Parts: sequence; C-alpha cells; structure tokens
Amino acid sequence: MSTSIWIVIVVIALIVGAVFGFFMARRSMETYLKKNPPISEEMMKSMMTSMGQKPSQKKLAQMMAQMKNQQK
Repeated sequence: MSTSIWIVIVVIALIVGAVFGFFMARRSMETYLKKNPPISEEMMKSMMTSMGQKPSQKKLAQMMAQMKNQQK
C-alpha cells in the first residue's frame, strides 16, 4: 500500500476515536453526576443555617427538586 492510503486511514481512525471518546466521556460524566450530585441535602442544610435561615424538611425538599429540574 502506498503512504497516502496509510495517512488517510490514520486520519479517519483519529476522527472516529475522538468522536467515540467524546461520547463515552460524556456518558460517564452524566452517570457520575447522577450518583454523586454536586450538592447534597446536608450541604444545603448547613448553607441555609449559615445564612441565618432555619431549614425545614419541606423547604429542603423543594430546593432539591428545583436543582434536579435545573439539571434536566
């Protein structure tokens, strides 16, 4: 085979690998964020307490629901 054919094969393989890698990284990041949300209820509770608010369970549930809706 000539050198130009090998160059074309290498370029195509790089493009396919980059596209496949992008989608695999995106999928793994989405599953990671679903399992480990960036802010938990305990973090939210301590944040509200430090701001001088008394967090009720209803208020925490509402704020967590809002955050989940924003992620979607």
